Amino acid sequence: QVQLVESGGGLVQPGGSLRLSCAASRSIFSNYAMGWYRQAPGKQRELVATITLGGATNYASSVKGRFTISRDNAKNTVYLQMNSLKPEDTAVYYCNADRQNPMTPVYWGRGTQVTVSS
Repeated sequence: QVQLVESGGGLVQPGGSLRLSCAASRSIFSNYAMGWYRQAPGKQRELVATITLGGATNYASSVKGRFTISRDNAKNTVYLQMNSLKPEDTAVYYCNADRQNPMTPVYWGRGTQVTVSS
């Protein structure tokens, strides 16, 4: 079974920082673009950031300049560095692996909770 395992969520104050991690199998990490999505209470899941095999990144306008996605090939891990956190960033954050091929499944982690509150 393909697994994506997120970690690093928690409770932080507004303006604080967190770094989320997503560990993947080597076969997935070496062949898939990776991404982070989030789902807030009462809202649908939305794209946060993506990173391709070549390292190109894309961000939602709401997080651009505050969040940074990166990948460590040696550790088969993708990260989301989250700075200047706001209460509206509160959500469950999900790791995603997408080969961008309609014949290949998209994989999801189980999510990690991020809560931004004073």
